[in-house]
Amino acid sequence: MSDVKVRMGRVAWMTAWLGFLATATPLRAQGLADYDYTNLTFRGVGVEWGYLFPSRVDPTQSIGLRMDLGYLGPGVRIVPGVTYWVSNFKRSEVAKLDRRVEGLIQKQTGEPAPPVDLGTIRWSDVAISMDADVVWRAPRDVLTSVGLGVSAHVLNGSGAAVDGTFVQDLLSTVSAGLDVHAGLEYPLRRWIRLYGQGRYDLVENLHYFQIRLGGQLILRGAGLDGGHSP
Repeated sequence: MSDVKVRMGRVAWMTAWLGFLATATPLRAQGLADYDYTNLTFRGVGVEWGYLFPSRVDPTQSIGLRMDLGYLGPGVRIVPGVTYWVSNFKRSEVAKLDRRVEGLIQKQTGEPAPPVDLGTIRWSDVAISMDADVVWRAPRDVLTSVGLGVSAHVLNGSGAAVDGTFVQDLLSTVSAGLDVHAGLEYPLRRWIRLYGQGRYDLVENLHYFQIRLGGQLILRGAGLDGGHSP
């Protein structure tokens, strides 16, 4: 429980810091009228590769797709995306599940439970996210950004010993998530941009730090256009 409070405290601190940064960044004089969803338009699509360090499963790779919907207002960009990864549960996590199953058997039968070995358990995640980035231009047309995001995670557990059991039901959930992230983008050409991002995702019963690298095809506009550039 204390670990959860610590993680939530970190997220709250980062959220407050990003909020301060967003208001402190010189994005021109702004009012509510500057922010309107009608400003959003499909500007590009990117593919990405990532590597993440999760709390309950082994470090693993991810693949993803992201879209650039342009700017909601001055310097505030909206970026939805979808990411997929799969990995094996850490041995310590499987051991916890073994003990939980043994305890359940003992409780129901009133007899000492035989040793339980659930073997290898895999966990996969399909995450659908919506990020809001505060973007500004650095020298050499490099774009830098920090932001917050919300997400929905479709988690699925599988394994020879757990398929079709309550353990699989326990591990297969749909959970909400929150992330904080920062990144850099470099225009290789007017129509293509390379980017890198570091992000911290907090999901129910799971958290991880992730590094992402990708390339985005620019279909409309080559930079901070639409009258909403920093």
